[in-house]
Amino acid sequence: MSNTLTRGVRIIAEPRFVPEQSDPDSGLFVFGYHIIIRNEGETPVQLRSRHWIITNGEGAVEEVRGPGVVGYQPIIAPGESFQYVSGCPLDTPVGTLHGSFQMVEAQGNAFDARIAPFRLMVPNILQ
Repeated sequence: MSNTLTRGVRIIAEPRFVPEQSDPDSGLFVFGYHIIIRNEGETPVQLRSRHWIITNGEGAVEEVRGPGVVGYQPIIAPGESFQYVSGCPLDTPVGTLHGSFQMVEAQGNAFDARIAPFRLMVPNILQ
């Protein structure tokens, strides 16, 4: 799990392994993650784009950039939040995910809301 606050925007990420979509014998490990974006500031913000950095257990890095999240570019009022669930396939049973959401305040000021690294790991893999 990760929990980060940037300029009044709190981002909480909770990962989980998705065994029903994974095929370990073929090197496919699917992880889901639940994201909560909470505006703890005093002005509305809009999520414009995302930047994810995915690192597998061997250190290979993949970057993903795109507009919005799950088809939305939500405007989040002070005290409100936006939640979504997405997923990430890996070719190793462990890895990490981190990045940022590009936000714009109502006054037009843009900033990157940091998403702290969180571990993607098949349960009980490291015993």
